[in-house]
Amino acid sequence: MTAPPTEALSKYGKPEIFNSDQGSQFTSRDFTDVLKREEIKISMDGKGAWRDNVFIERFWRTIKYEEVYLKAYASVPEARKSIKQYITFYNQKRPHSSLERNTPDQAYCTHPQHITQAAA
Repeated sequence: MTAPPTEALSKYGKPEIFNSDQGSQFTSRDFTDVLKREEIKISMDGKGAWRDNVFIERFWRTIKYEEVYLKAYASVPEARKSIKQYITFYNQKRPHSSLERNTPDQAYCTHPQHITQAAA
């Protein structure tokens, strides 16, 4: 179970709004009482609102099936490096049927080379 957000508040400060799903860890009295006491507005996604994270869930599924499950990494640094390379491939070279066979960079970025430079 997630601890009440007191540590995060002391480390990062008080947000105006706290958004989460309706998981039990975020709806517990201990958790919400801290938010209320600090006068932080509570915003929760609708129960069963799969649309809220379907794109990121599909992205991670793709990474798992096209990268992670196919390799036996020798170390965490090796896994990070390999997954980073895969994400670059995913965005810059892998055509996507939902984007009319374009890459995400082709579909959404007018200057993809700037993104590569910023990520370095």
